[in-house]
Amino acid sequence: MKIDSSQFTALTLPSTTKAAPKAPETAARSEAVSLSSLASALQGNERPTVNTARIQEIKEAIAQGHFKIDPEAIADGLLQTARDLVNSQRKA
Repeated sequence: MKIDSSQFTALTLPSTTKAAPKAPETAARSEAVSLSSLASALQGNERPTVNTARIQEIKEAIAQGHFKIDPEAIADGLLQTARDLVNSQRKA
């Protein structure tokens, strides 16, 4: 399907709208970026430690139907992660 541009009308803004002032092109910008230790480790091709024995235990418990989910522990972990995220953004 071909769209014919003659079917569209131009959008005009009210005269009270002012354009935002442009920043000088020669102005220098400085931005800082910091990486978490996990991100730094991943960039350096280092892998975080993994407890393979614990992973295998969990897989077996799931397969046998004995794995118990603790919703309170999950909620606590989510809240702590959110707190850590907010605190890290405040420091930045």
